[in-house]
Amino acid sequence: MSTLIIVLVLIVIALVIYAIATYNGLVSKRNKVANSWSQIDVQLKRRFDLIPNLVETVKGYAAHEKSTYEAVINARNSYMNASSHQEVIKAAGELSKGLNRLLMLSESYPELKANSNFQELMKELTKTEDKITFARQFYNDVVMDYNNAIQMFPSNIFANMFNFVAEPFFTIDENESKAPQVRF
Repeated sequence: MSTLIIVLVLIVIALVIYAIATYNGLVSKRNKVANSWSQIDVQLKRRFDLIPNLVETVKGYAAHEKSTYEAVINARNSYMNASSHQEVIKAAGELSKGLNRLLMLSESYPELKANSNFQELMKELTKTEDKITFARQFYNDVVMDYNNAIQMFPSNIFANMFNFVAEPFFTIDENESKAPQVRF
């Protein structure tokens, strides 16, 4: 009888250790998702801070393109007022579209492209866009790992018990995935 009790105690101990390890693993993955989201947020903030300088530089050369500036500023404001991940993702997409229009506008003004302030801003914006792309990819990888962990058996049992919820992927708008048309 004592051997049976020892076996049962060992099984219970093993289950408790497994439960603790699974819970801690899920918490770690959730924290990794939050951290990777904050890295995207940092890069989007960097882009956000570059936009007014870029708009002002372009404004001096193309004063009659008011709707383009307004679209960029409105998208920037939407980003600033976004409160959820989904709203940030949508606002970031709108901001990307506005920036693309602004950059295509610069193609019409050779003197603008030659401006040193514009060139420096474009270098910074390009670096920032590269960092955003990397951060989005990393975030989506982390989200996939986390979502798999909370949806696969047997860790999904603990995920449901402790209210772990799936995180959204950082996706782009259908229009953003199309190549821009350049006309000469």
